[in-house]
Amino acid sequence: MDELSPVQQDVLEQLGASMADRPEFPAELRYELRGELERNTEDHIKRLGADESIFANKHALSAVHGCEGKFMAEQEFPGWSVPLAKGSVVHKAIELSINWRGTPHPADLVDEALAALEHSEQGIGEFVQTLSEVDRAQLRSDVVGHVTAFTECWPPLKKEWRPVTESKVRLELFDGQVVLQGKIDLTLGRAQSGRAGKVLIDLKSGKLHPHHLDDLRYYALIETIRIGVPPRRIASYYLDQGRFHPEDVTEDILFVAADRAASGIRKMVELQNDGRTPELRTGPQCRWCRALDTCQKGQISLREFDDPLEDLV
Repeated sequence: MDELSPVQQDVLEQLGASMADRPEFPAELRYELRGELERNTEDHIKRLGADESIFANKHALSAVHGCEGKFMAEQEFPGWSVPLAKGSVVHKAIELSINWRGTPHPADLVDEALAALEHSEQGIGEFVQTLSEVDRAQLRSDVVGHVTAFTECWPPLKKEWRPVTESKVRLELFDGQVVLQGKIDLTLGRAQSGRAGKVLIDLKSGKLHPHHLDDLRYYALIETIRIGVPPRRIASYYLDQGRFHPEDVTEDILFVAADRAASGIRKMVELQNDGRTPELRTGPQCRWCRALDTCQKGQISLREFDDPLEDLV
């Protein structure tokens, strides 16, 4: 490997661990975590009809633990947008960079990623095809910036590290009446017997938020129940800042994640099935809420959060 820059060396140190530093976990842990989830949601799931289900992902759990009104407003997918598509294009370009021969230019990776997604059968394909030249140029510009940051800050990912982008995870409870699912931006390494070795990474383009760690703990929970061995470490990587926010996985962290997931499932049943009135929690996130036009509480909150001098800049 070529000589690494200081920031690339830092990434390598965050990801690597000797065999002695990789913890072992008991084989029964996966069953204990599943049992915790089912015991803490069983009474609520019994209230669902035979053809009713609860689907959860990191976004739904984050929303329902924040403002329940925002969660209910987001139950119907509104369609793709440039900000929403940006993450998919970034991840596709990074996936290509891992498997590309030689040293590709970030702009080439982004162009190939856009072309691949444009011809995909997923919803994003039709969206990319219908972008105006201005929107496509803006999307490309934003993504090139993020991919450039990744290629500058990260060392080349060796195939021996088993890098996988957008790895899908899924867990079914109660014979499929509850589905927990997600898509991990980047995974590296693997478990060996009962010894943890995998690292789960979320790539972020904005600033740090507390729920980012909760998102990764949620992935670690599903991964543990799915394969029986927890990941060794979880980490958000902030591309704009070139730094990690890591956490080593422990049994306590996994049970905290199970409690949070169970609490979220109970809230979803109460809101979607029982018809409970959503509790509103205001904050800067109101700016992006689909219910803002009809939410007086959110409108008042935004006036308090907005900079009174903003219109003068």
